[in-house]
Amino acid sequence: MAISLLNYAVSDLCLGKPALNSLPYSTSTIADALSAIKASQHNFISIWSCTHHLIADKIRDNHNNNNNNNNHNYECECVGKLCMVDIICFLCKEENLSSPSSALLSPISAIISKDSCLVKHVDPSTSLVEAIDLIVQGAQNLVVPIQTRSTKVSRRKHGPSFHNGREYCWLTQEDVIQFILSRISLFSSIANLSVKALGIIRTEILTVDYHAPATMALEVIARSLGEHASVGVVDEDGSLVGEISPFTLCGCDETVSAAIMTLSSGDLMSYIDWGGPPEDIVKLMKEKLKEKKLEGLLEILGDDYSSDALTYSSSDDESMSSFSSSSSSTKLARYNRSWSYSARMVKKAEAIVCHPKSSLIAVMIQAIAHRVNYVWVMEDDYSVEGIVTFHDMLHVFRDHIESMFEELGA
Repeated sequence: MAISLLNYAVSDLCLGKPALNSLPYSTSTIADALSAIKASQHNFISIWSCTHHLIADKIRDNHNNNNNNNNHNYECECVGKLCMVDIICFLCKEENLSSPSSALLSPISAIISKDSCLVKHVDPSTSLVEAIDLIVQGAQNLVVPIQTRSTKVSRRKHGPSFHNGREYCWLTQEDVIQFILSRISLFSSIANLSVKALGIIRTEILTVDYHAPATMALEVIARSLGEHASVGVVDEDGSLVGEISPFTLCGCDETVSAAIMTLSSGDLMSYIDWGGPPEDIVKLMKEKLKEKKLEGLLEILGDDYSSDALTYSSSDDESMSSFSSSSSSTKLARYNRSWSYSARMVKKAEAIVCHPKSSLIAVMIQAIAHRVNYVWVMEDDYSVEGIVTFHDMLHVFRDHIESMFEELGA
């Protein structure tokens, strides 16, 4: 029965997870975060608020007053995370367009609020059900201390990944869904029901017109990141032709800000999904940046975006057919971040879709296989009915567990 999940704690989901890379909230700039993200194997960096100097003062005060009580307010705390999408959206703000290089020197607080409730600290002993409750209530990431018995680690309690003398890891929606999927037999009564029957198809979706300027997509891109969803790119009939996914954008770099300010949503969709544009798109971007007097974004593009930096790949001939034939087989070598695991292995910006009658377990597997937190729902006539997210799925599992409680109580 699903009630057996009460026996699991978040520590069961954290086995083997790597320690978080981090930056200090008070002294780091957005440029520091950008460098850290590019150097990391992950597409984000955790941000921590630490007051070690206050700890030392408190210890001295306690010693003088013969008071050994600890004050939690003086400990390190993870206050959020920063990813490439945050930086791209920040650079595209009107006040930052004239001098992106100066904008990158802004403190991290320009993007992340210290009072953000999107990240929650939990103990390793916190139950899985409690963790699901926190996620359903709005927490995007749970921060969990890594438990280890290694004497070598216990002696080495200093470094960028250590806080309060411990290392920490993330627990995400995907982690919880994968764990539930590995024990899906506990939910046999709902696993094979369709997403439509379960009522988890979200009909209020984020979309942008294929021919609309990509700048019109900025607001919905930021929203999709917060909602762990995606932005659908639709044609004049409202049919889904692709997507601009924050999961793909996270694998790119800051030069996407130049693409957003110059390209259509359709061209941006192809740009981010193929690891960089062909030479004619680069020339178009530069011309439009000059027309708009956005020389600062030209500096971000740099010399790597000249024709000499373009490399040929014969296997791209067919896949890049959406661009002009004269350059359909070129891609930017420097843009290899967009080939990270977060980019789905499908042609162009093809959206991951399911049918309203697809079962819950099938949609779970589909999303996990493509490393995204959502699946688009399409009817037989290719019209978009909505989207299903991990957040919606967790609501269903939590309600099912609650019904088990009620049955036992009865």
